[in-house]
Amino acid sequence: MTSAAENPSRLTTWLTPGIFWLLVAILGAGVFFADGLDALLTAWALPEYSHGPLIPILSGLLFLRQLKEYPVEPGPKRDRWVGVTVIVIALGLAALGKLSNISDLVAYAVVLWVGGILLVSFGWSTGKYFWPPVLHLVYMLPLPDTIYYTMTTWLQLISSELGVWFLRLLTIPVFLDGNIIDLGITKLHVAEACSGLRYLFPILSFSYIFAVLYKGPIWHKAVLLISAAPITVFMNSVRIAIAGVIVQYWGLDWLDGFTHFFEGWVIFIACILILFMLARVMLFFNARKMGLAEALDLETDGLLTQAARLRFTRGSPAMITVAVLMMTAILAWQAVPDRSGLRVDRDSFALFPRSLGAWRQDGTPRRLSESVARVLGADDYHSIWLAQPGEAASVEFFSAWYDDQSQGGVHSPEICLPGGGWEIAWLERTDLSAELGSQTPFRINRAIIQKGETRMMVYYWFDQKGRKIAWDMAAKYWLLVDGVRTGRTDGALVRLTTPILPNEADTAAEARLMSVMHELTGILPRFVPEA
Repeated sequence: MTSAAENPSRLTTWLTPGIFWLLVAILGAGVFFADGLDALLTAWALPEYSHGPLIPILSGLLFLRQLKEYPVEPGPKRDRWVGVTVIVIALGLAALGKLSNISDLVAYAVVLWVGGILLVSFGWSTGKYFWPPVLHLVYMLPLPDTIYYTMTTWLQLISSELGVWFLRLLTIPVFLDGNIIDLGITKLHVAEACSGLRYLFPILSFSYIFAVLYKGPIWHKAVLLISAAPITVFMNSVRIAIAGVIVQYWGLDWLDGFTHFFEGWVIFIACILILFMLARVMLFFNARKMGLAEALDLETDGLLTQAARLRFTRGSPAMITVAVLMMTAILAWQAVPDRSGLRVDRDSFALFPRSLGAWRQDGTPRRLSESVARVLGADDYHSIWLAQPGEAASVEFFSAWYDDQSQGGVHSPEICLPGGGWEIAWLERTDLSAELGSQTPFRINRAIIQKGETRMMVYYWFDQKGRKIAWDMAAKYWLLVDGVRTGRTDGALVRLTTPILPNEADTAAEARLMSVMHELTGILPRFVPEA
């Protein structure tokens, strides 16, 4: 075995300007994108994203497999600057995330940066073909909260409906109330953990790799990609149905052990087997006859050789520019004042008055259950019923305040209500500024919800720095804007609810809500500051 001093050529092949500037760029990215990398590690600790650490490894293997198709191209390239442009965009996105304290945006920027550094290293003409492994990195990212909770609720409802349908096929008497499966002797709650997301994300990642390695027709690849979601939902529904059968015949005590065993690898492996079966069926009817083993390109020889091509990285002007950009971004960020922990002065909801005009608090404030409060994630909340002499029904006031919405924040009632068994029979977004005499827009959601024969009228809106916002995506937009401008990411959800009594016109219920609204607008800024 020879030392480096005895065989200097082996060491000098790696001590090149290209390697130096690439390492500077990578180290700079590690420092500047640290918030995003930390957000990834936090998300990967959750069951839904526990597959995350495998994604960069699999993407790296996909890249090395593709690299075998492109020989070494020594010499300068003129098309590296496209990659520099992509990296500048990634830095801009990361800066927005860091200024607004939304770390997920910084994590998203990491994927753009990886794509950009490949374009700088290989030039546009070659680097553009490496989009499959870069795109695969998307599967390691946590979803935006609004999309996450929307998907969770939708998958819960679909899984519950299908699970109940399977139970009825087995002649088991069952009733579905939102996400509650009523078996008579007991009730099963299809919670967030039962939505199927913890299976959906890894299955989507697997189906993506499966499609990339698959050598069949393009439409076969599309089917394999698209089918991953319905396969996962189907298997999750089967799991819920089997849980219902166990409870029906053996009791609830059997469920915990069964669930822990069944919901993990068994579901995942079953989904994978269905994907393989689907591919096999499509190959059977394909004009070009081939077996599944032949259709999958699983060649792994020469991957280490391809990894060793790193030593051919050139110290091009584009690569040097990227390294300088990263160092400049780090230094520039040090000059930005630290706005973390910024809090606005407000009164606690504990000081909320017991009366609003003629409306009086009816009973004590309602406390949420521990599980509901945990999902809500509010820093302060208040839930009371208000009654007025002579009024046929009371009005519920509910508000949840968040000091920092960048790490979660408000959940729209459009997402939460269906999970509780409420059907949104009618919903519109409207502006009440004229009715309330406000000089600024006062946009709210006005809805009628129904559960069985019970009907309720609901007003709700998102309150951020005095803006009354009806649409949750608009609320997220202003959260980003306010975070960048002022560093404030606080906000609240405000909701008023009243029952629509039998034989009562909808206008009577709405009159009650408007009566409380007139009284509420004067007192609410103490607890939900407008500036």
